[in-house]
Amino acid sequence: MLAITGQGGQSLALDLKDMTEWCLHWQHSVTGGDVTDCFRIDDGRLVLTRSFLHDPAAAGLGEVPGRGRLIRSPGGGEWIVDIDEPMPRNRVFVRIGGAAINHRLTYGGETLNLSRIFAGERVTISLPGG
Repeated sequence: MLAITGQGGQSLALDLKDMTEWCLHWQHSVTGGDVTDCFRIDDGRLVLTRSFLHDPAAAGLGEVPGRGRLIRSPGGGEWIVDIDEPMPRNRVFVRIGGAAINHRLTYGGETLNLSRIFAGERVTISLPGG
């Protein structure tokens, strides 16, 4: 189960069933390019596993030495893989942008448009008990 809670009090629960990975996608606020962070649920812990960067030179993006490794994506951009960083208290905090930023969460074959539901809000994405 994954809980998504907005600062306005609205809350959603996603039953990931047997899936262990989910991804958060958005458009970079300056360049408009694709950005993705993917997480897995590993033995009750929320772990950042990989990130996609349309342009590592874009403000606020890029590789952190000693944290994963870069792989060029055939369609352009780069993946940082093997990050394996546990999220403190099993939580991810995100300021959800409007339609131009297009925050969305994917899991399995499903897509949840967070910008449509929580635009302008600080959202907490967490595992139960986090």
